[in-house]
Order: sequence, then C-alpha cells, then structure tokens
Amino acid sequence: MTSLPLIPVALDAPAARRAAMPPRHLADLDLPGRQALVTELGEPAFRAKQISTHYFGRLVRDPTQMTDLPAAARDRLAEELLPTLLTPVRELACDDGATRKALWRLHDGSLVESVLMGYPDRVTVCISSQAGCGMACPFCATGQAGLTRNLSTAEIVDQAVYLAGVAASGAVAGSPPRLSHVVFMGMGEPLANYSRVVAAIRRLVAPAPAGLGLSQRHITVSTVGLVPAIRRLASEDLSVTLALSLHAPDDELRDELVPVNQRWKVAEVLDAAWDYAARTGRRVSIEYAMIKDVNDQPWRADLLGRLLAGKLAHVNLIPLNPTPGSRWDASPKPVEREFVRRLREAGVSTTVRDTRGREIDGACGQLAAAEDRGSDAVREATA
Repeated sequence: MTSLPLIPVALDAPAARRAAMPPRHLADLDLPGRQALVTELGEPAFRAKQISTHYFGRLVRDPTQMTDLPAAARDRLAEELLPTLLTPVRELACDDGATRKALWRLHDGSLVESVLMGYPDRVTVCISSQAGCGMACPFCATGQAGLTRNLSTAEIVDQAVYLAGVAASGAVAGSPPRLSHVVFMGMGEPLANYSRVVAAIRRLVAPAPAGLGLSQRHITVSTVGLVPAIRRLASEDLSVTLALSLHAPDDELRDELVPVNQRWKVAEVLDAAWDYAARTGRRVSIEYAMIKDVNDQPWRADLLGRLLAGKLAHVNLIPLNPTPGSRWDASPKPVEREFVRRLREAGVSTTVRDTRGREIDGACGQLAAAEDRGSDAVREATA
C-alpha cells in the first residue's frame, strides 16, 4: 500500500477561511441572541419569535410570505436575519421521487449538496457541513476535490429547513410529511467544523420557534475518526448517534483509505468511540464501504468481527458508488454477503445500506463534481 500524505486537521475553520463566511442569519443565533439583535434594530423583542416561527415552525424561508410582520420591519429584519444562503443550481429526483438531491451555490460560489430520502415511516435528509473536504479519502468524490471552506451554522441548518419544506409540501409520495431524521453524511468532515456543527445540531433539536424540534436520537454525526473531537462531543450532553467511517479494520490499509489514520490509529479511534457509547448510551454505527479486492477479504471481516464483538456497535456496510474515472469499484454481491455472514457469526449486528440515488450522482460530492466538470467544459468551449 502507498501511504498518502498526512492531512493537517483543525477542529474549526482556520483564520484564512473566515473571510469567506456568509452574512449572519437567524439560524446562526439561538433565540435569546435573535431577540437581542432585534432589539438593537429598534424592534420589539417578540419580532424575533415571529420571524423564527415562520422559519422553523412553518418552514418559510421567503420574507415576502411573512405577512404578519409590518412591511418596514419585515424588510429590515429580512436584511439582517434572512440573507439568501443557498441558491439552487440543480435538483434531481429518482426512486419514484423518494430520493431528491439538491446542489446549491453559496454566496462565494462554492458548491454543496444535500439529499432528501423518503421512506414509509420516516423522512431523512443528508446534509453537508463543509464545501469540499480536507480528509483526502481517495475513494470519495468530495475527498478528491479538497476543502474549500467550512459552512456556517446557518448554511448547515438551511439545508435541513429547505428539505423539511419539501417534505411538508407532500412532494415525497408514500412518506410522512414531516422531516424526522438528519444525518451529517454529506460533503465534508463534520467534526473538523466542530463548533458550527454542534450549534447546528442545537438548532435542529430545539423546539420551535427556537429550532426545528427534531429528536436528538434522530441526528447522526459521521466522522472519519478525529479522536479529540469525538471525546469533546461525548461531553456535550447530546444523545446523537456517532457514525464512524472505519472502512478498514487494520492500520496498514486504513492509512491509505482514510489518511487521518496516520495520526489516530484504529485502536485509538475505536477506544474513543466506545467511550462515546458508554457516556451517551448510544450505539455507534460503524460505516464500512465495500471496495472490490481492497477491503472486502474474509480475513478482514473476521478481524472486524473480533474488534467489535461485545461492543455497543452496529456495522453499516455501504456498497461503493464509484466516482467517474476512479480505480475503485463495489464489491460483488456474493463477496458482500459472505462479509455480512462472518460479521453476524461473530455476533456483530450488521446491515447493508439501501443504495439510493445512483442515477442522480447520489454519492457524496458527485453532483458538485459533475457541475464543475460542466463549467470547465463551457469555459474551454468559449475560450
């Protein structure tokens, strides 16, 4: 195996990135913060609750629809608290409309993606926490693109609010009309944007009008294994699910597939995950992309089973959605089934993730990469 260069990791945005952050939005603030700002603008504090009720309670993002606010106040409050954060570039649907993917352009031109997935008993959205990603996992489209910047708290939350509105409109036939689950499994490494992601979680779970009113247990935060951040998250008094993107049970292979493993090895990452489970009582989800002839050997299934046996963990095997031009491919189904059998034989709860959105560039980062390729082609054609 060829070791990739170790990726410098910071738990929040470096100073050089902060200039690109968007204007302040009400979702950047908790309700007392919104009330204080509204008062500074010369409006009564209750206006903060009114505008928050529209945004979080009624899923209204367009200030012109907030007709219970006086026109002059509405314009002033919209300018200060409801700037446009996400401009739609493309929206695609598949699975008979049950999967919908949105590509957004941010105020600085960065591209991010979010996905809505409807099921008979729930509606889940997958949201991005960074534009791009700095973790450099070679089989991931976002990792190949590199990191542009962290998203603001409001840019993260606004993805969920928009897609909650789509669900509420009845556009996802056969699913409940209310968003119930949020997974931080879109573009970026959530725990590398730590403070804004935690603030976004608090907006998502706070009751309306302070927030979206979701259950903490219905929030999942994915990480490649930033050990200090995992331990910090365990102390936040949040009962969200931790999803650990492991992808290999041995350090030799994981050093290549997940370069941050060169800093925090498998044993140290799993130790932090077990501490998180012990402190929160929440089962850890072990994410494992099945890559043909790379990490799908029977002996690796056996090793993974030994590492996880008796732990508060569940393995989520992910059939790889190959990126264009990639040398990586998905494991054949017989190999996948044998991997599952060996893990279950070891007493480890295991499922295979439902494959959604393959025909709409469903894997993280693929739609943004396609948009960038199209833009490059246009530039070349007009040069």
